[in-house]
Amino acid sequence: MVDEPEAAVSGVASGPPRSRLADIADQTVIRTARETVVEVAVEVAVEVVSEEETEVETEVEAEVEAAQVRARRRRFLDQLGEFRRSQVLVPMGALPGVDPVAEAPLTVDLGGVRWILAFTGEAALARYAAARGEAEREWRYRGVWGAALLDAAVPTVAGSGVPCGVLVDAADGERGLVLPPVVGVVPEDVAVDGPDGPGGLDGLDGEVGR
Repeated sequence: MVDEPEAAVSGVASGPPRSRLADIADQTVIRTARETVVEVAVEVAVEVVSEEETEVETEVEAEVEAAQVRARRRRFLDQLGEFRRSQVLVPMGALPGVDPVAEAPLTVDLGGVRWILAFTGEAALARYAAARGEAEREWRYRGVWGAALLDAAVPTVAGSGVPCGVLVDAADGERGLVLPPVVGVVPEDVAVDGPDGPGGLDGLDGEVGR
């Protein structure tokens, strides 16, 4: 009896051996052009949305910052108006080389500016004297209207050629007030800026209160 081929017995036709490349090909997903286009479109859309969100966030941050600047400026203008309408205490000192009876407002030089010292009351002046270690000595002072201090005393002191501003309650930190020699605070002719300069109060960031 003749043995039949194994293929006939098993019922499976034999063929050429399968290559490893064929196996790898079966495991590889071939992407169509449409799938690629759709995926790229999705990525672009995500990037556009992300950029728009960033732009919106930037605009919101800018608006918030601008609002804060406007609020600080309004607060400073309110403080400036109150100062002009109030009477403050100005320590006086003798003028060197002049009649000892003659006195002038006590000043300090900081940052290239000569500052007249003014205080909202005796307690604020006492705190300044204590901070200087001079609480025991006698402090002579005068009551002066804030408007007169800015409109008359500042130009007089600035006549020496040094810009002049006013420090209010200098020992009280953030509770004090800085009145710089700029347009809108002091007369234009003694301000460090003018109509053609950076714009007076607009040149400040609003952080003039201390």
